[in-house]
Amino acid sequence: MDLDYTKEQNMLRKSVAEFLAKECPFDDVRDTEDSESGYSAALWKKMAQLGWMELYFPEAYGGLGDPFGDVCIIMEEMGKKAFPSPFFSTVIQCGMVLLEGGSEKQKKDLLPKIASGKLIMSLAQLEEEGSYRATGINMPARRSDDGYVLNGIKMFAMDANVADKLIVAARVGDQGVTLFLVDAKNPGISCTKMDAVGKDNLCRLIFKDVKVGEADLVGGVGEGWAILEKMAKKATLAKCAEMLGGCAESIEMTKVYAKQREQYSTPIGGFQAIQHYMADMQIAFDTSLYYLHKVVWMTDEGMDTSKELSALKAQVNEKFKFITERAVQIHGGIGTTREFNIGLFYRRAKAFEYVMGDTDYHYARLAEALEL
Repeated sequence: MDLDYTKEQNMLRKSVAEFLAKECPFDDVRDTEDSESGYSAALWKKMAQLGWMELYFPEAYGGLGDPFGDVCIIMEEMGKKAFPSPFFSTVIQCGMVLLEGGSEKQKKDLLPKIASGKLIMSLAQLEEEGSYRATGINMPARRSDDGYVLNGIKMFAMDANVADKLIVAARVGDQGVTLFLVDAKNPGISCTKMDAVGKDNLCRLIFKDVKVGEADLVGGVGEGWAILEKMAKKATLAKCAEMLGGCAESIEMTKVYAKQREQYSTPIGGFQAIQHYMADMQIAFDTSLYYLHKVVWMTDEGMDTSKELSALKAQVNEKFKFITERAVQIHGGIGTTREFNIGLFYRRAKAFEYVMGDTDYHYARLAEALEL
């Protein structure tokens, strides 16, 4: 097992880090979060020109066919800068759904557009119950003469307010969960941006008599959940990489602050209690990062990572909260303000816990897998 980065991967990391440091400083992050769109269209185009969206997609669909570990490097660097963009929802969630279950026509039509930055997509999976399991998908897809009709509500759909197309999970009678490609601008869809703690561009979607044709199915009828499960393996791994990037930056900025902030004419970093906090934060980060490297390697080797992914996500959920909570305590009162940078990560730690499954969900999944 070789966990060292290649020369090309180190170059990729450096280029992503330099781009984000220059193009999206933390003040711009706050402005973007407060905007109606929740992302920068200009930066999205620049990302596409740099080839970030096309890395993992096969060459036949406009990509480069690189290992998924390269995508995780991009996500980790995005996490360090708290960078708001539709990259996760479009490239990873919807891109992986299309790769796993899309028809050849859908792949050839949509994946090159994603790779070139010309298409933004959103996954409408969760409902008001907020369940991550198949039983939580109950929005009906009623059969009609020329396809299906969707009626219902979807919650927490990332970047749906700026999406061109949606992938909607609905239930076709007793045949099970089915995925549909839907035009996001369909007049039967009402999209409302939610006021979320992480300011991560979550939306509430109301579907009223939205018609979709047979050609709009992603996979067959009843195959939707199996496709979502396959997508979730890649998406969970990518989100963990982003969260650990946030952990790394939280530790670094807290270290700098502890050296500069003085109490009784002494930098607070010289106090033993602060040193213990910093050591605990670093240990929490290191153990999770090394485990991430292992799971990334297993993924690129085509190995089953079901147990490892749940263990990783449950761990990262808690470590991100632990590290940012300690960071805020070291910063003191200013750490809770909107103006100070550590607050960006403190909010994301709680919000990201619920993306691709919270701690309780993954502990339950791990227990189920171990029983087998």
